[in-house]
Amino acid sequence: MDFSRDALIRTYRQMRTIRRFEEKLQELVAAGKLGGFLHLYAGEEAIATAVCAHLSDGDHVGSTHRGHGHCIAKGVDPRAMMAELFGRSTGTNKGKGGSMHIADVEKGMLGANGIVGGGIPLVTGAALSAQVRGTKNVAVAFFGDGATNQGQFHESLTMAANWKLPALYVCENNGFGEFTPTEFAIPVKDIVDRAASYGMRAVIADGMDFFDVFEKAGNAIDAARAGEGPTLLECKTYRFCGHFVGDPTPYRNKQEAEDWIQNRDPLDIFERKAAESGLLLGDDFRTIDLEVDELLNEAVDEAEKAPHPAPEDVLTDVYVRYS
Repeated sequence: MDFSRDALIRTYRQMRTIRRFEEKLQELVAAGKLGGFLHLYAGEEAIATAVCAHLSDGDHVGSTHRGHGHCIAKGVDPRAMMAELFGRSTGTNKGKGGSMHIADVEKGMLGANGIVGGGIPLVTGAALSAQVRGTKNVAVAFFGDGATNQGQFHESLTMAANWKLPALYVCENNGFGEFTPTEFAIPVKDIVDRAASYGMRAVIADGMDFFDVFEKAGNAIDAARAGEGPTLLECKTYRFCGHFVGDPTPYRNKQEAEDWIQNRDPLDIFERKAAESGLLLGDDFRTIDLEVDELLNEAVDEAEKAPHPAPEDVLTDVYVRYS
């Protein structure tokens, strides 16, 4: 394991922050303090954390409706994210975007996106920009299995492969497109099989294992920076929650879900492997857990006390002005 103690601590802290952020949202909804559609990332933390570990603020990421994890992994402040979810002026989008529009361009986060596959062409454009400007930056699109049936997926990957754009397309295949099992809507067993038609490099990773995703994403990102073109990375994963907060998941096999949650939790897998390295002990993980709890409690407290957007700012930042 070629990781320092500090790198392991930083990684676990990020994964735990994503998990606790989502758990906190569930608690807030149950308490009647938070409303609106929320799509949680719990269970998929290893993917965003591993991919974004290779990125800088100059690299761009496009997200999905299930975007909290991508935002945190890309360096967006959880406090500002929480304020955004509460609709407060201190939020990432000044309280006007909400869960599916969280963005922070200074961190390279182009935004969550309520349109299925909507971030894919945005990232393709960012990759083209990096290529034209010669910055050596890369652009990463996160999307679910359902998005691979959308036209913009096929159009974007065709363009990226043809022009050898510095892009990474990360399919988080969690087995369901909203409420529909993947095998019901997609005729191939592995989504990476589709990459052959674009002449694109493709690889499958265990989306529950940070170290597997880290290695394979790193190879793909290095190739993109070197001018070798894009990669389609399919991460086999599972969302621990329903499609949205409150979804009773009648379409899901309860025994299957329980097996994933109890035996393939990405945080448990990371903790076990990190502990086996001898660089971290059980107490190290529990200390981080407490620190993350404190961070999220503070984020909620600050968000509840923050002001709402002023009525006179209703049109501010809504329309682009070119003059």
